[in-house]
Amino acid sequence: MDLHFEVNGKGLPVVLIHGSGVDLRQWTFLASLLTKNYQVIVFDGRGAGKSPSPIKHANYVEDVLALMDYLELNQATIIGHSMGGQIATDFALNYPERVSKLVLIAPSLTGFPYSKEFEQYHNKILESAPNIDKMLELALHSPTYQVVIDSPHKDLTVQMLRHHFGRLLKWPAEFCMIWPQPPAMERLEELNTETLFFIGKKDLADNFRVADCFRKVPNIRFIEIEDADHMLPLTHSEVLYQEFTAFMED
Repeated sequence: MDLHFEVNGKGLPVVLIHGSGVDLRQWTFLASLLTKNYQVIVFDGRGAGKSPSPIKHANYVEDVLALMDYLELNQATIIGHSMGGQIATDFALNYPERVSKLVLIAPSLTGFPYSKEFEQYHNKILESAPNIDKMLELALHSPTYQVVIDSPHKDLTVQMLRHHFGRLLKWPAEFCMIWPQPPAMERLEELNTETLFFIGKKDLADNFRVADCFRKVPNIRFIEIEDADHMLPLTHSEVLYQEFTAFMED
């Protein structure tokens, strides 16, 4: 197993998948709460944190499978945030027997048509490369970070983003992500895993449109969190933990 991972606590296994622009440090606060009652597995996705960079492509769904196989986990509760939620959704659709319950925190979604504004925002950041300070300035000037930027977790957010951009600049030009087909957006009716869905009320409009797509999921519960942007695992770990505990005991 070439991915960097950490395992703490005892009990039912819970695998946490971080989003884009961050690494396993995103889970610092939630993971410390979960380890009271669960075996918690956090890891750096390929190209993030202490894990190796991709060579030409990355299949993040298969990476989760490989990690679970390596740890001999037949089944686990999967928690995914942002792109980690996208990975978790695809994983649950393609390997449903490996997922006991699914928790999605403001997930993205394969096959979803993001708005021009969303694409322009990301393109502006990439166009400012290799000036990492400029990339950071543009990235943080977004509703995505409007709450966390004024919180005690601002410094950690900036550290993770800076690290991410530094690694991103070294990725091969031909890099691409490989996702299962057909896209998850076309298959959400097949997602039979019991699912809990979180979103901050100050998140991007696109992410609320993604949330609407998930209403096709047969067994799903939605929770909107006040005074929260996209970075819920950093700013609202206590709320996530309380709702997760109730979800697991249900």
